[in-house]
Amino acid sequence: MKPKISVCMATYNGEKYIAEQLNSILTQLSDNDEVIISDDSSSDGTVKILEKFASEDARIQLFLFQKFRDPIQNFQNALVQATGDYIYLSDQDDLWIENKVKTINQILENYDLVLHNSIVTDENLNPTHPSFFKLFGSKKGIIKNIIRSSYYGSCMAFRRNILDQAIPFPKTKEIGHDLWLGLVAELTGKVELLETPYIYYRRHQNTFTLRGLGGTKRSMFQIIRGRLIMLRELTKFYFK
Repeated sequence: MKPKISVCMATYNGEKYIAEQLNSILTQLSDNDEVIISDDSSSDGTVKILEKFASEDARIQLFLFQKFRDPIQNFQNALVQATGDYIYLSDQDDLWIENKVKTINQILENYDLVLHNSIVTDENLNPTHPSFFKLFGSKKGIIKNIIRSSYYGSCMAFRRNILDQAIPFPKTKEIGHDLWLGLVAELTGKVELLETPYIYYRRHQNTFTLRGLGGTKRSMFQIIRGRLIMLRELTKFYFK
């Protein structure tokens, strides 16, 4: 039987790019698949666009929340609604490349989590770097990813067993939802990094990943404290 796919997306004020992204996703899904979207307090036209999509396509399920103001909890809110065998994470402003789902599904037959490469672009989808992996040194490894994460949700898909083990997320903002899922997969299953890019990763002034990677300067104390919190949460998970 063909596995059911759940694409999970967290949105916030994404009206500029959300329609283009959804169209690139929906064309790759079957009638039995689903797109789960959790919107957290958007004040622009995002919800109106999503409601129109949902009214025209039964695969889209929209959940509105006005309390998180936290992308980690917003993603968890989408993930707990997912019913699929394979779960794909998606940002609101990228663009999926043709054959992403077909290719990743085949790899998930033998691996628990797949992290694929992406083409980095500007806000108009003009390529600025051919490989996100090379730009940010993406590799497997628990210690490596505690120091600097390679696990970005926009490029991730995983089997149901990883989600079941990873939820609920640790109650800390020191570990992103995608990093936590990647670390859980490394501890409990098989992870594959795929060099082929399967999204255009759009960089613009509001890109959350960029803020997390390099925007805000943290003191050495804050960095060390964050790493210790990660180690604590991983230890709790491993020995539970």
